[in-house]
Amino acid sequence: MRVYLFFSLFLLLFFSIHYLFYSRVIKKFLVSERIKRNFTILLGINFVFNILYVLGRYSDIISSPLYYVFSLSIGISFMLLLYLILHEILHLFHKTLKNVDHSKRSFIKNSGDGAMLVLATSYVSAGAYEGSKEPAVNVVEFNHFDFSIVQISDLHIGGLIDKKFVKNSVLKINALKPDIVFITGDLIDTALEEIEDSIMELDTISSKYGVYYILGNHEYFHDPKKIIDFIKNNTQIKLLLNEHITIDALKLNVVGVTDRIGYRTNFLPPDIHKAFSGCNNEYKTILLAHQPKFIEELGDYNPELILSGHTHGGQIWPFEYLVRLQQPYVKGLHKLPNGSHIYVNSGIGFWGPPMRLDSQAEIAYIV
Repeated sequence: MRVYLFFSLFLLLFFSIHYLFYSRVIKKFLVSERIKRNFTILLGINFVFNILYVLGRYSDIISSPLYYVFSLSIGISFMLLLYLILHEILHLFHKTLKNVDHSKRSFIKNSGDGAMLVLATSYVSAGAYEGSKEPAVNVVEFNHFDFSIVQISDLHIGGLIDKKFVKNSVLKINALKPDIVFITGDLIDTALEEIEDSIMELDTISSKYGVYYILGNHEYFHDPKKIIDFIKNNTQIKLLLNEHITIDALKLNVVGVTDRIGYRTNFLPPDIHKAFSGCNNEYKTILLAHQPKFIEELGDYNPELILSGHTHGGQIWPFEYLVRLQQPYVKGLHKLPNGSHIYVNSGIGFWGPPMRLDSQAEIAYIV
């Protein structure tokens, strides 16, 4: 049901972008009927590719190269949206030039349209280039523990995030020889049956004290019960569902809570009291919580470090400013008023178009 709702909202949003671009730009400002027709056809093709992109997330019948083209169409749609916004701003500015000579007004308008086209095209090109880069190892100096941590988040396996991508990521993780590894949610972004072999690649992660995983909001979209059973029955990854594990050798409590979306779905809502119950108060504590916003539910709990993800570091500028409206932190290490610290991972994968701008896909190496 949630998949159908998402698909419906997706169609509505992207149809609106394409329709507005047609009515506000193509129909209104292009003079040549032939150019109008050609642009309308291209616009229609891009919208069809948008639809095929979403359908491809739930099926493996589309080849990776073709799916990459479909995913770029989402980036083009963002470009259209950016162009529309800039176009409306320029249009408002143009209306203020009533007393300016007509030829000068036309020159300003044409120059502005050309500049917007170059800017929008550069925006998508730069985003696609940055999105094509391999995840970087980001060394985070924390100095509160005497062991090393690797954190990955928001892998979003499915579509372009395939078995090869996961395998290469695991090789990078293992090269760091971490003492402990944490996966802070949004591991999966398609039907489990399509990606079981990719998940099994994660079982080859090597760390002295194990690999720990919590659910993100995207797991709830793809039969979370089935995902939980698969992880527990087929891997050595330790899934924490509002519970904790005490590692005596490290004098450490690892606490994991489920995602806040559980409040809406009535399935495994986060329960911080249950998760912390029985922790060794003489040990340091790391809390795994997918959304940074979970810090609002800490209450009197005061873990040394909270590891989160969810935001993708904004993924594509300027969307990080929208993320800030919903989450207290977008990326990086921050100290909280209660003395705790939170590290918000920018994500190792991506969601939507294979694009990033002002955000780097990362493997966090915390020392």
